[in-house]
Amino acid sequence: MTDPDLEAALDQVVEAARAHLAAVRAAGGRSDDEAVWRSYVALNNASFGYDELLLDTFGEVTPWDLEPIDPTEADRQWAPVPDAESDQQITISVRQRRDFTVPSVAALLRAAETIRRVAPRGDGSAEPIETVGAAVAELMQSGDGALGSLDVPELEPLRGVVTVSQLPPGAVEPDDEDEDDPFVADAAELPLFRFDEYVEESPEPR
Repeated sequence: MTDPDLEAALDQVVEAARAHLAAVRAAGGRSDDEAVWRSYVALNNASFGYDELLLDTFGEVTPWDLEPIDPTEADRQWAPVPDAESDQQITISVRQRRDFTVPSVAALLRAAETIRRVAPRGDGSAEPIETVGAAVAELMQSGDGALGSLDVPELEPLRGVVTVSQLPPGAVEPDDEDEDDPFVADAAELPLFRFDEYVEESPEPR
């Protein structure tokens, strides 16, 4: 590769960045704007291309840690719903999962018993907390019912994931009882978003 090739690739990055900024400004903060999404993909791919050329030519890299995005595949899975459809009623499914390590089952049971004593519920006739499942249930019920209630030292968080998908019409009716696994997505669902959560490892002591 030659310097002119690098200059052209850099020009594409600058143009793509300006187009992305213009789209963001025009969107006025709307996260589902089609122009913002497409300019984001273009900026990502232009930056990736420049980084690859720089590596091939001089053995140097940029600070960008990027992977190319296939526009067709990205549109199929993650493209925002067009504005023309934004006034239509849809049904979405939000699934959240977080994994934990339990260093000591006994310590977790004690923590749940302590929380029960500090913030008792009902008439106090609850069954003894003797299992991990019962301890986790106590922590969540004594808190706000969300996964944040499990942020205790006795549970060490691992990775987590949140997915959002659009359900096909009629997939969920009021008062329906879902007898199937609620975490298994139906083949007819349209994936809209996925966020992966990773726990940063603590630095080794020196």
